[in-house]
Amino acid sequence: MTQPAPRLSVSGWIAFAAAVGLALGALLGWVAFAPRHPGDDSADAGFARDMSEHHAQAVEMSLLVMQRTDDPDVVRLASDIATSQAYQQGQMGTWLVEWGLPQARPGERMAWMAGHDHATMDMPAGVPMPGMATPAEIAKLTSSRGKAAEVLYLQLMTTHHLAGVEMARAGLDLGRDPQVRSLAEKMVRAQSGEVELMTTMLTERGSQPREDVSAIMGPNSPSASTPAEESSSTMGGHSRH
Repeated sequence: MTQPAPRLSVSGWIAFAAAVGLALGALLGWVAFAPRHPGDDSADAGFARDMSEHHAQAVEMSLLVMQRTDDPDVVRLASDIATSQAYQQGQMGTWLVEWGLPQARPGERMAWMAGHDHATMDMPAGVPMPGMATPAEIAKLTSSRGKAAEVLYLQLMTTHHLAGVEMARAGLDLGRDPQVRSLAEKMVRAQSGEVELMTTMLTERGSQPREDVSAIMGPNSPSASTPAEESSSTMGGHSRH
């Protein structure tokens, strides 16, 4: 004869209900508080990918000029840019790994910047993003020496930084990840300060930027900021002596 299933006592039911409640609470807590990483088509991922590529050329140009001049101010600046931007490249690449995203972008460059004027800027042939030097300009820097290399580098890097600042502003405006927004803000301040420094260095060499820097930077130019402090926060730091 089949034995009837044992019935839970009142205390048993209470324990069972408590266990179920704990399990549901844990599940809901995980859903509510589990880290939400940026998606593949997010502004955060787009910023990390595009800025990494943009930085790569800045590092390349900085290493080139360091081999083509003995001027201590230019070498110091180029070393700082190469060091800080290579470090930032590593940060952004690490984010993509942590987010479980590929390093390659799923669509067009700068698609994440839709709505920002910078995203529609005209670019010369062979240039993947605004501000980047053309292959011919890189070749000219490679063949230059001394003061000619210094002036060309400072002009190319000023153009590069002006576009980089605009991209960083877009990252600050559109990004949602706190790490992205924090780094974008540091980039805006540090690169704006470096633009001011490079403008002065060009004047000292009897030259000037290819753009109207004051018109582009406007009130966003951080005259009161300290580029050395910003650079040191992402490794490296330059100063004028």
